[in-house]
Amino acid sequence: MIAGEALVLAAFALPAVGSVAIALCGRRPQLRETATLATAVLLLWCTLSLLPTVLAGGRPGVRLFELLPGLAIAFSVEPLGMLFALVASALWIVNSLYSIGYMRGNREEHQTRFYVCFALAIAAAIGIAFAANVFTLFVFYELLTLITYPLVTHHGTDKAKAGGRIYLGLLIGTSMLFLLPALVFTWHVAGTTDFTPGGILQGRLSGFALGGLLALYMFGIGKAALMPFHRWLPGAMVAPTPVSALLHAVAVVKAGVFSVLKVIIYVFGTETLATEASTDWLVVVAGFTIVAASVVALKADNLKRRLAYSTISQLSYVLLAAAILAPLSVIGAALHIVTHAVGKITLFFAAGAIYTAAHKTEVSQLDGIGRRMPWTMSAFTIGALSLIGIPPAAGFISKWFIMSGAAAGGHFAALAVLIVSTLLNAAYFLPIVYAAFFRPLPAGDERQPHGEAPLSMVIALMLTSTATLSLFLFSSPLLQLAEQLVAPK
Repeated sequence: MIAGEALVLAAFALPAVGSVAIALCGRRPQLRETATLATAVLLLWCTLSLLPTVLAGGRPGVRLFELLPGLAIAFSVEPLGMLFALVASALWIVNSLYSIGYMRGNREEHQTRFYVCFALAIAAAIGIAFAANVFTLFVFYELLTLITYPLVTHHGTDKAKAGGRIYLGLLIGTSMLFLLPALVFTWHVAGTTDFTPGGILQGRLSGFALGGLLALYMFGIGKAALMPFHRWLPGAMVAPTPVSALLHAVAVVKAGVFSVLKVIIYVFGTETLATEASTDWLVVVAGFTIVAASVVALKADNLKRRLAYSTISQLSYVLLAAAILAPLSVIGAALHIVTHAVGKITLFFAAGAIYTAAHKTEVSQLDGIGRRMPWTMSAFTIGALSLIGIPPAAGFISKWFIMSGAAAGGHFAALAVLIVSTLLNAAYFLPIVYAAFFRPLPAGDERQPHGEAPLSMVIALMLTSTATLSLFLFSSPLLQLAEQLVAPK
């Protein structure tokens, strides 16, 4: 077995094996958390070891077994999967560090179950990232839904169970009603589900059939939270903040938009879609989702709810960019998976730190909190600037490419949506920053002093906010991977 194949298998197996080690150390918290961090570091090392090969044009992979002709469980590392794997593996480390402070600081129950399920969720995310075909992606996509259900319902309250039912019902429902038929039809038409540069449907479908199949995929990939199948995301905010970070930044929603982009590039092919079917309807639906979710976020007083609807809006940036089908917008879509991840995890880390230290959950309660928690709110400010798209934060880069692609392709309505969305982003983020640093503390707060959250939480959010700035300056490797997606075949 060559080194590349071994690394691919190791990347998938490490978090799965690590989950067993975490479970065995359940009665010794320090050892359990050490096993979590050690596994996360090993996974990042393994993923980074694959990066030079992929940048050089290599596609390491391994085929495990074939269920039916054309339906195999197989892995292959291409540029988009490399980007997603880097996001999942790198952010698992900081999320684990953050989780130690959060779970202890809030005296959460079932901590071992939390760490075990988190590791298994990362294993499923790596399986999605490295899936060589739609069938493998579908298997691990469904596993990710099932594995994260205990995390969403972690608190065991009636509210948590209700959120879990919405989560499971919408994600499994969209998969069974739309995604599974799309998979079967693709296999029937093409005789394979293997991801192929240029698309496996090229010359096989056109017109209404091609457009209908695209709709099945877009609405079947419910984790992308395209309206009207988005309610699972705010409903899942009953989970602990580290789980919210997993849902919004590390694995779940990123698995959704990653799957959308991978299907458009490697199943349909951007050139085939541009010539054989209209994607204008997807531009309209994604554009509506972007603006509508931003308006809801603007009105939301609960901080996590505001962040949840912000995520719904930002996810549709990727769908909108993919639907434009311009090379620059596809590059921007791939980059936005990364830039949104580091910016949004910073914001959720800050929200969790505020809850842990000050027990505040509402935007209206944050007056003056920047004076008590300057590190946390400075990190929040950086994350907010990134999602608005203001340099020198990383979000500017992906938004620049998406807007450039829209302008180059003559999609001026899409460009207008992006501009309006940017203004709405500023409208629901900047008042929080202003209130935190420039408004006085409420009268009662002066008698209830508090400082920053536990040190591990502060370190984690400072790491992600630093990464948000660093990716603006050192984005070359990520840009090289994204450019390979639109390189001549």
